[in-house]
Amino acid sequence: MPAQCPQSWTHEASDVPLDPFFAGPGLDRADALRGEPERIAELARDPAARALKWRDGAPAIDEAGRIEWQTLADEAAPLFLGLDGGAPRFSDLPDGSVPADSRAHYGLLSQLDAADAPLFAAALSLANWHRRHCFCSVCGHASKPVRGGWSRRCTGCAAEHFPRADPVVIMLAEHDGRLLLGRQPQYPPGRYSALAGFVEPGETIEVAVARELGEEASIAVADIRYVASQPWPFPSSLMIGCTARALASDITIDQNELDDARWFTRAEVADSLAGRPAPFLPPPQFAIARTLIEHWLTA
Repeated sequence: MPAQCPQSWTHEASDVPLDPFFAGPGLDRADALRGEPERIAELARDPAARALKWRDGAPAIDEAGRIEWQTLADEAAPLFLGLDGGAPRFSDLPDGSVPADSRAHYGLLSQLDAADAPLFAAALSLANWHRRHCFCSVCGHASKPVRGGWSRRCTGCAAEHFPRADPVVIMLAEHDGRLLLGRQPQYPPGRYSALAGFVEPGETIEVAVARELGEEASIAVADIRYVASQPWPFPSSLMIGCTARALASDITIDQNELDDARWFTRAEVADSLAGRPAPFLPPPQFAIARTLIEHWLTA
């Protein structure tokens, strides 16, 4: 079904506090220092400097859910993460033992303290980018980290490459007080969540929302509203949370993308979020889909 262009695009104002997991500021990234290798080397010699500890290809977290740090053993650690209250924070690149399926790290998120979530996302996304961009996309020569690890420079043609975050729209469609949610094959039994998809080249956010809802559920929408965003470091995406008004309730799912999709009443959504008997399990707390559903229920 062709996507219908949205009739309007607005920011959704609400008194409901929105604080998606991963969405805080994290460390002071100290961007102005990245182009000063001598200054970064000086910071690495600071007795207060610490290096991020890695475990199984992800930032290590302790029993309290906080990120683990260790004494900086190598002053040439390639990644300068920033400053924590003035104290320098660095990281080596983890070895190649990262799981092929990034979902292997999802289990950490239920343990991770929200205060360290932004740093976890930044460090893991940056490390994943370095793992995948060892060679120049212009000429094919090897590249090396520069600017404190926030870019790579080709050793052949000197082209500089910067980390990228892939934009993903994730959205709730509403019709007559009911909410459209779907489930993908890899979800735990009973779980339903917001529909989502990558923003394609040449698209705006609102057109991507309309296209994805048309492709995955065959519905046309209007009144698309931006709600909130969240980094997602698997491997490196920016989840752009939106809502939309469906123009009709008939749905036909794309079975290549979804196992099922259906409309849920406000009472069913409330029961699910409260942990009462309900026809579906909600997304976990660390997913922006959960934030969007909570916002919809209370707005």
